[in-house]
Amino acid sequence: MADWNNQSPIYLQLADRLSQALLDGAPPEGEAMPSVRMLAAEYGLNPLTVNRALQSMVDAGLLESRRGLGMFVLPQASERLRLAERERFLNTEWPILAAKLQRLGLSPTDLIWPSKDDAA
Repeated sequence: MADWNNQSPIYLQLADRLSQALLDGAPPEGEAMPSVRMLAAEYGLNPLTVNRALQSMVDAGLLESRRGLGMFVLPQASERLRLAERERFLNTEWPILAAKLQRLGLSPTDLIWPSKDDAA
C-alpha cells in the first residue's frame, strides 16, 4: 500500500504516480494499463478513486479508453509528460532550488551529478 498525503486529492496523487511510471516506460506506449481492480488492490484504494485518476490521465491526453478492453497508453504520452514535467520543474521547483543553493553558497562544481548507472 502507498502512503498518501493531505496536500492534494488522492486521485491526483495516484495519477502522478502512474504518470511517473509512464515516464519510466511502464507500461510502454500502446500497451494496456493494469485494470482498475488491480490498481485498487495494489494501492489499497477504492476503485472509484482509481477510475478518477485514470480519467484525469485520459483528460491529459496520456491514456485512451477502449470500450470493453480497458485503458491504453497513447503514442507520445511519455514525451508529452516529459515536456510538461520539465516545464513544471523549470517554472516551479527550480527557482526554489536555485535560491536555496545560492543561500548555501553552492555552485555547479559543488554538485555531484549521478550517472545513469547510479540511478538503476
